[in-house]
Amino acid sequence: MKNNYRHSLALALCFALLLSYNSPIFSQNLPQKTISGTITDADGPLSGVNVLVKNTARGSISDLEGRYALTATEKDTLVFTYLGYKTQERVIANNSFLNIVMQLNETSLDQVVINAGYYKISDKEKTGSIARITATEIENQPISNPLAAMQGRLAGVNIIQNTGVPGGGFTVRIRGRNSIRADGSEPLYIVDGVPYPSQSLGSSFVSTVLGAPQSPLNGINPDNIASIEVLKDADATAIYGSRGANGVVLITTKQGTSGKTTLSLNTSTGVGQLTRRMDLLNTQEYLAMRREAFANDGITEYPFNEYDINGTWDQSRYTDWQEELLGHTAYFNDYGLSLTGGNENTRYLLRASHQKQTTVFPGNFNYKKYGALATVTHNAADDRLFVSFTANYVADENDLPTTAFITPALNLAPNAPALYDENGEVNWEDGTFFNPIAQLKAKYLSNSSTLLGSSTISYQLFKGFNLKTNLGYNEIHLEESRTSPNTIYNPAYGLDSSYSSISVNTSSRKSWIVEPQIEYNTQMGDLEIAALVGTTFQNENSNGLLQYAGNFTSNALIYNLASAAEREVLASTDDVYRYNAVYGRLNFNWNKKYILNLTGRRDGSSRFGADTRFANFGAVGAAWLFGEEKFIKENVTFLSFGKIRGSYGTSGNDQIGNYGYLDTYIGSGLSYQGIPTLQPTQLYNPNFGWETNRKLELALELGLFKNSFDISGAYYRNRSSSQLVGIPLPGTTGFPTLTGNLDATVQNTGWEFEFDAKLLNNDNLNWTAKAQLTIPRNELISFPNLESSTYSNRFVIGQPLDIALLYHYSGVDPQTGLYTFQDFDGDGNITSPNDAKQATKVGVDYYGGITNSVSYKNFSLDFLLQYVKQTGYNYLYTSALAGTMANQPTAVLDHWEQPGDGGFTQMYSAGYSDAAYTAYGNLLNSDAVVSDASYLRLRNISLSYNLPIQATLGAKCRLYVLAQNLFTITDFLGMDPETQSLDQLPPLRVINAGLEINI
Repeated sequence: MKNNYRHSLALALCFALLLSYNSPIFSQNLPQKTISGTITDADGPLSGVNVLVKNTARGSISDLEGRYALTATEKDTLVFTYLGYKTQERVIANNSFLNIVMQLNETSLDQVVINAGYYKISDKEKTGSIARITATEIENQPISNPLAAMQGRLAGVNIIQNTGVPGGGFTVRIRGRNSIRADGSEPLYIVDGVPYPSQSLGSSFVSTVLGAPQSPLNGINPDNIASIEVLKDADATAIYGSRGANGVVLITTKQGTSGKTTLSLNTSTGVGQLTRRMDLLNTQEYLAMRREAFANDGITEYPFNEYDINGTWDQSRYTDWQEELLGHTAYFNDYGLSLTGGNENTRYLLRASHQKQTTVFPGNFNYKKYGALATVTHNAADDRLFVSFTANYVADENDLPTTAFITPALNLAPNAPALYDENGEVNWEDGTFFNPIAQLKAKYLSNSSTLLGSSTISYQLFKGFNLKTNLGYNEIHLEESRTSPNTIYNPAYGLDSSYSSISVNTSSRKSWIVEPQIEYNTQMGDLEIAALVGTTFQNENSNGLLQYAGNFTSNALIYNLASAAEREVLASTDDVYRYNAVYGRLNFNWNKKYILNLTGRRDGSSRFGADTRFANFGAVGAAWLFGEEKFIKENVTFLSFGKIRGSYGTSGNDQIGNYGYLDTYIGSGLSYQGIPTLQPTQLYNPNFGWETNRKLELALELGLFKNSFDISGAYYRNRSSSQLVGIPLPGTTGFPTLTGNLDATVQNTGWEFEFDAKLLNNDNLNWTAKAQLTIPRNELISFPNLESSTYSNRFVIGQPLDIALLYHYSGVDPQTGLYTFQDFDGDGNITSPNDAKQATKVGVDYYGGITNSVSYKNFSLDFLLQYVKQTGYNYLYTSALAGTMANQPTAVLDHWEQPGDGGFTQMYSAGYSDAAYTAYGNLLNSDAVVSDASYLRLRNISLSYNLPIQATLGAKCRLYVLAQNLFTITDFLGMDPETQSLDQLPPLRVINAGLEINI
């Protein structure tokens, strides 16, 4: 009886569970209804998403507009899956419409969906070479320029920070230098589909504080960036045609997310200091050098103007000028506020930010940046129309001294007088001291603003056929000035405000772009076909006004140019650049294993004459996912992913400036019979055309042990020909150069290796490591008649472009104590160019980075080690003659003193020995000034902790500490192996602490 009761109870419970279970056996008796909706991601509609009724074989696939439809019951659950995105489940209940926003799932290399410009594709199925970093990697760095976020993280992308001064520029080379022109290898920047200029509006005549014009990428706030993709090979760049010759950098800003409205606050503060210093002579060592120098020159009575040694200055005084002029602390403050929310149809994001930086120089100087970002995405209720809009505005203010104080800090005698006298005034020491602190009375002021707007409108005409238009507008303004008041000079000179002057640069650039497109996707059995056709209309207008004013009645009026007695317009420009193109893509994917990608573009540029204005560019890319083959899956069990890919194609280059095919004139500033006159600025050449870059790549990608280890290796070869240069002309023509195509070919080859390992992965502890290595080689492989050209003293066939033809240093002569050099022509004299034959490479042998990310419960630790093997210019390149009135590195203590000696440095000289001075001058033009500049740098480290308060307070809170350039290991003979220049401030060591709250 008891057993029968238990048996009956068990049957009843099982029956109840079956009724409550979402089983097709029982749900099939429930009424069916049609469920439809739209599937999107942060960038818009997502096609190809699998939609299944859970625990059944019934399902659907989203179309090009992200739309889907199927039948199910209210008890059913829909499962949404797509490669590279997180799986989502939704219970139908009373809904007839379910719109889904898919979230990226970047857990392994083959699951990452990347932006390829005009289309998106998974990393697993791409045929081209595309490198990528995400918002997480960017946010973990205390930076103000997005280019700094890319350093050391991307194979084939070499980025050098030119200065540690806020707002300074970067040098970016994607797979090497393609152009003979130093400024002809800049990549194309695309921000939310809108071309962004790589050329600065700044003037080198005004921006002397930075050593070069400001970086235009300052107009992009790194905090607003969702991802950065870099397109490198022909397959990836050919669809951009001429603009992709030097690679393409795609910057995508953040988008809104659906769900609960979230308010986020992020604030941080930090400090920055100089990372490395030169070991310089102290007062005793310095004065001993000076005395020996005069003795070597045969001078026993010190001249009146040698104040450091003749008793004018206190010879017991010592000042560490690096500490005095460069040893201050820079302060960093960063504030950000964002609001995001919406539903499956409409999503929005509003962000505002403010950054402030000071410098390590003495004085109160600031760099401020203000930013605002607004994005809205919407798909209509009928799921046919999709619209997105993004507006990004950044303004910055720069107030910096007009000198970087680097040269005074390294060259001032250690017993030089104090900067200020006992009254706190600038100390001129009775006219014997050129006080560098007086330069603080000169001001550099800069105000710039960048407005970037973009919009995407798409409409599905019928299934698989989509009409789309990208619209963009970019406007940049820059106003900068540099003053030189009379107060920077010694009052003993008696100079009044009539010697004060100001230089002012006012520039702007406005551009718009319209890109209509037609997309068509279809599937025929195992073959998927994706087609894209589009056209580009772009217009860019740039204008600038560079003025000089001097002779003021008062320094209080120095910013009022109308108050100056002398005024001069140094340059007034108004340029228009127009660009038009037709492009297309055809992609075939057979059985998810065999992929063929064809891209092409026909470009037209207003920078060329009518007969050479248009050119065709294209590429073919192919990939074989051999890891999907049945015999591989059955026999190579440790291989979870395998792909061989390759590409070949052409792209072009029109980075030569506007109007080169026309005669151009400017105002001469003179008049004839009261009529203002013009003067020619260049000779016309209507025949020059596109510089062409032919790119080849072969690559292997592997995933091992369930993608715990991802390995890739690629070989590339790029050949750039028909070089666009200014061909030098004889002085008798009245013009320095003529724009034209030079029959020379530059080749870049290299190997790129990437390694990604998931070392630990459990509930509490996760550890991933990434490493990448690039081995580039640059070579001038062809240059007909080079020996007879004006470039014969700059380039050598078979050598890199980044070489210097120098004297070959052969040491210090033990008898004379002078530097010696190889006499190539054997005439007994060292002269240029006959003896400047040593081709000395100044550049990179290989570079890369190692990244580690470790998380334990609520703690996260990330760090990046960057390494570079290279040669560069050492301190000798800009050093003074050892023995003159300028301090020296301690290396000069190893010097020649008497016949028979060796030494690193020749005999000291105070500058009165012609032989010593000539030998020193030859040293500056010898390979002795080039040496190893390799380094290992802890580029970035971040530590964060998520406070466990969400359950109780309903908010997320994260504490973090970020550090940049924490330490550098190098044997470089100079201040910094990255900048190498003794005229530029090295990148600073920055440590930030911050708080992020999400409510």
